[in-house]
Amino acid sequence: MKKTLLVLCLSLPLFADVKHLSLPQAIKILKHDNLELKIAKFNARMKKLEAEAVQAKNYGRADLTIAAIRSNDALNVFGFKLQSREANFGDFGFRDFLNPLGQAIYGASQGVPPSDMSSLLQVQPDDLNYPGARNHFQTKLSYKVPLYTGGKLTEYGRISNMLYQMSLLDRRKLFNAKVYETKKTFYDISLVENYIVNLRKIIKNISTLENVVKSMQKEGYAKETDLFEVQARKAEAQSMYNQAKLNRELAYQFLSFLLNTEVRSIRHVNETAPMPRVSKRALAMNNLDIQKAELGLQIANHAMDLEKSRYLPEVGAFAEYGSADNHFWNDFTGKDAYTVGVQMKWNLFSGGEDEKEVEKARLKYLKTKDQVALARKGIALKVKKLRTEILSINSDIHSYRTQLKYARRVYENYKTRYEEGMVSISDVLIKQSKELEMLLKLLGAKNKRNTKIFELDSILNRGGEV
Repeated sequence: MKKTLLVLCLSLPLFADVKHLSLPQAIKILKHDNLELKIAKFNARMKKLEAEAVQAKNYGRADLTIAAIRSNDALNVFGFKLQSREANFGDFGFRDFLNPLGQAIYGASQGVPPSDMSSLLQVQPDDLNYPGARNHFQTKLSYKVPLYTGGKLTEYGRISNMLYQMSLLDRRKLFNAKVYETKKTFYDISLVENYIVNLRKIIKNISTLENVVKSMQKEGYAKETDLFEVQARKAEAQSMYNQAKLNRELAYQFLSFLLNTEVRSIRHVNETAPMPRVSKRALAMNNLDIQKAELGLQIANHAMDLEKSRYLPEVGAFAEYGSADNHFWNDFTGKDAYTVGVQMKWNLFSGGEDEKEVEKARLKYLKTKDQVALARKGIALKVKKLRTEILSINSDIHSYRTQLKYARRVYENYKTRYEEGMVSISDVLIKQSKELEMLLKLLGAKNKRNTKIFELDSILNRGGEV
């Protein structure tokens, strides 16, 4: 029982909810716990192993083969005996040949004229055609190594290593995307909680106005419809307040999904993200899409060299050493054998296929070269567009902030004038609606600006180290 309690106590921190989480802490958790990043890490490791496997082919291949066979097939049995170095003339059927031949020789020695011996050639010896079943145990060590491949293995090695580097860039790009989502969620939560605070103030102001209308109604200065209009507006604001809380809960659920950790609360961030500095040099050096395009160009170049290797010969060496007998490992060295050799293979004609593949690789290289130029110009244009949009939104935010400040003052003014009987309750609620409209526009503009900022950070590869 005590051991169980101890285990539970030690496990509590693992299941505890995260509260007051800061953005830097969230990025650290994201690096280690995000499931998509873990999958990308496994993919990168597999690409690395593939590259190492290609390099390993340069060292050749050694195989140990142990075979245990039993057969009464004439060809197999005769071959088994040859491999075991045990073949004799009897295995050729000389028994059926020597008996008649010996009799003929003996007869000739006795003065008997020799008869026609050509019929001996038609004899089918039983020892050769119907041998008894034989066991065969063979142990063989073989080694094959490429000596020259026309550059194939070299180019394969370079390409596979670059594909591994490409997987690292893909992982980095995914990390930037997850950092983008995490930052945006942090700022979204801060904005929606600011929205909730402002809605509380608006609801409180409407409740105050409701009390004023009720007091004036008792004195006969307000109509029952005035109270209904205020209460309807209060219900509308309350509905918006409840929806905002649900949106905040969804944002926390999404943040918990990203971090693979239950997040209950965060430390608020500034509602407007800082504008990143942009330079052409930093963009060209850091942008992952440009890096991937340039790496793809190098891969296309090596692929072209790989296709050119079709015109060159391939040379390989091989060696075998082994022993065979009808008993396992019996007199191994006495019946051993070796084979060594070198082989060259050179394709001299392929019907024009090689030329077509080389030309295809060359065209792909030229295509990739244009894609790199397109990526550079496209990314630069996108950065300029984002910066222009952010500057435009900055102006909107300043305008909405000013309009919101004055809308609040106008609402307070109309509220006072309503109490003095100078305006209707509808006029007051219209001004209150204007305040809410400006609040929504201001928060929407801030959210839109933050989205552009984080997109720009992602393009500039400023998510941090992964």
